[in-house]
Amino acid sequence: MAHPAVISPAARRWLARLAFAAAAAAVVLILTAAGIRGSAGLLLTGAFGAAIGLAGAWVFLSRRGPLRWLAAVVVVLVPAAVAVLYVRHHLLWAVIALGLLWAAALAAGRQALADAGDGPAEYETPPPRHPYLIMNPRSGGGKVDRFRLAELARGLGARVHLLDGPAVDVAELARGALADGADLLGVAGGDGTQALVAEIAAQHGIPFMVISAGTRNHFAHDLGLDRENPARCLDALTDGVELRVDLGLIGDRTFVNNASFGAYAAVVQSPAYRDDKTGTALDLLPDVLAGTGGPNLRLSMDGETIPGPRAVLVSNNPYATAGLAGIGSRPRLDLGVLGVLVVTVRGAADAARLISGRGRARSVTARVATETVIDADAPAVPVGIDGEAVVLPTPVRCSIRPGALRVRVPRYRPGTRSASPELDWTRLRRLAMPSRRS
Repeated sequence: MAHPAVISPAARRWLARLAFAAAAAAVVLILTAAGIRGSAGLLLTGAFGAAIGLAGAWVFLSRRGPLRWLAAVVVVLVPAAVAVLYVRHHLLWAVIALGLLWAAALAAGRQALADAGDGPAEYETPPPRHPYLIMNPRSGGGKVDRFRLAELARGLGARVHLLDGPAVDVAELARGALADGADLLGVAGGDGTQALVAEIAAQHGIPFMVISAGTRNHFAHDLGLDRENPARCLDALTDGVELRVDLGLIGDRTFVNNASFGAYAAVVQSPAYRDDKTGTALDLLPDVLAGTGGPNLRLSMDGETIPGPRAVLVSNNPYATAGLAGIGSRPRLDLGVLGVLVVTVRGAADAARLISGRGRARSVTARVATETVIDADAPAVPVGIDGEAVVLPTPVRCSIRPGALRVRVPRYRPGTRSASPELDWTRLRRLAMPSRRS
């Protein structure tokens, strides 16, 4: 398996120091540039422009009608006006250099804090003799046909069932295949279909195989599979290894990625979401950010209760995150815990911090738990389960099934790369200048 390169403690220490050096150089540069032009007002103008831009972004997301589009104009024009001002004062070079230095500081800092980690243990097992693969020709814009997946799989000895309609019961197909002697179940399709078949595979203790033919392929990504060329996933049929990974459980339903409540679930629940994801999200965000887009939630986990969250994301193992917008990959799928992200927005300041990617400390709470309960002041709540919209009666209980699923993957695959971590300057300082006692 291709794991991320492990960074030595000494290298991490020097990367942390480089981050601080680049940040300090950025401050010195802008102060020197302002001194050269003799105008500290330019610094204030830049800071004021950034504040106006964030306020405009908040109004754009939280309002409808003409005010929203006026805010969009502000978001575009204010940075442009500040840039023109700096150009007229011959300071564009300073802005560019400032951006490069901050980019270097962020990159070095995140690399220093990144946790390479090892993936799940690999087990040597013989290739399947009677693999059965369910493929959705419509998934991922037609990847099954474009990459000739059915033809290639049959050439490797697999039985292939092509889904020919939306009403097909894939779980029943999987049970029928097991009754006919299948010793591996696989899916080329979306994460929701994968979860249904993975549940059957886990119940019967046989290996499951993922073919990255969906649109987003989140589960495939976190298994380290090739998302650009799903045909490479078929290598698992002839030269593969097995992983033991966890499964999430919401009520009596399995999920491989996550279950979402509140803001994101309300967006997914809209009938227009599949056809216009961006437009639907923009239309519903004002209500969910204002707290009027659905029932009031209450989250309980490990003896802790969080009242009134705007959004809750419960995942099969925790995500590496960098604020609300930075939900990325799961470095591990075998930790035996749920990841829990809770979003609370108590005003425009919190919302602006979230939009800018700086809101995690105040507005996004990250936890791990083995069980969560989401209740509401309503008999049922909308839930997004692996991107599928459902409505479940309250309270909704989520739990983890450690090591429940045997997944067969190619021996040689791209591997996972952790998402960039949130830049914690306090932790970075301790890394750059460790105490003598440590």
